[in-house]
Amino acid sequence: MKLIPTERVDEKAVLAAVDTGKGWDIDSSLAELEELARTAHSVVVGKLTQKMSEPHPVTYLGKGKLNDLQHLINETHCDLVIIDDELDPTQQRNLERILNVKIIDRVALILDIFAERAQTKEGKLQVELAQMEYLLPRLSGQWSHLERLGGGIGTRGPGETQIETDRRIIRRRIAKVKEQIEDVRRHRKLLRDHRNGMNIVSLIGYTNAGKSSLLNALTEANVYAENKLFATLDTTVRKRHLESGRDILLTDTVGFIQKLPPQIVDAFKATLEELEDADLLLHVVDITNKNAADQCQTVEDIVNEMGLQEKPMITVLNKCDLLENNEETKDEISEDTIFVSAKNGTGLDDLLKMIDEKLK
Repeated sequence: MKLIPTERVDEKAVLAAVDTGKGWDIDSSLAELEELARTAHSVVVGKLTQKMSEPHPVTYLGKGKLNDLQHLINETHCDLVIIDDELDPTQQRNLERILNVKIIDRVALILDIFAERAQTKEGKLQVELAQMEYLLPRLSGQWSHLERLGGGIGTRGPGETQIETDRRIIRRRIAKVKEQIEDVRRHRKLLRDHRNGMNIVSLIGYTNAGKSSLLNALTEANVYAENKLFATLDTTVRKRHLESGRDILLTDTVGFIQKLPPQIVDAFKATLEELEDADLLLHVVDITNKNAADQCQTVEDIVNEMGLQEKPMITVLNKCDLLENNEETKDEISEDTIFVSAKNGTGLDDLLKMIDEKLK
């Protein structure tokens, strides 16, 4: 019997992006993509950008930059190229054909991280659904060598292509997973209906802002927390008693990110419904991050897209223990904003008092 090693080998990756001048600046976006690649066990060995008003509809990059990218691939001997946007199936097929290397986009990278991080049955179902809905329109590229089952003796097929067979199987599996997720949603609703009228306070924020660390600090929840993007995907609910005598339920949710794939939002609706029932949102911000303002805007945009903009909200500026000129900055914040440190406990008592006041 032959044993096959299954440990994950770090892949060498080159990052590529189009700078359209919209949204985040290109350096910050690529820095985040590099962090995503690191989280997915890749080593970034090169980067390439091109300024264009829009990505090329056929090849994403222009012809000249494609030549530059080919030279970079040859120099670095990389295993894959990661694109900082979602590619349509045609762009991905064309890039792989021209560059002769594995191409993945930001969406596939995030889904890969989600697949590794999901722990509960619910989380795994949600990730599987997102992956299959992403894969379905891209199947033709996966089976180019089996585009047609040939004719003649020994090669007559069942009357449909391998692609059509796989699409049928995946559609059937998508329907099955959606049924299972719907069962999860019904179960979650029953649990919410039996919370005996307790107020729900939901933590939201950009990935790696410190939501799980804050939940641990407020409730001794012992939730897994790590300095990596999407360290935890599965919703956690913990009870907390306030000085006023009120009991509240604190819920931790999946972190947001710029260019959040719509497949993720759709698949995680059962989890994100916790936010719809929340009486108060705690928007946790990593105040030490140089892109904190852009991250805040990303979260606010997603909250608005979900129709939750009318929910009461406290902005929790986390990691204040690492902030210089802390006292000067505190004078500039609004009344619904508070500095805390989940690490050393600074501001947590004041935060609990603010939560109590808001819920009144």
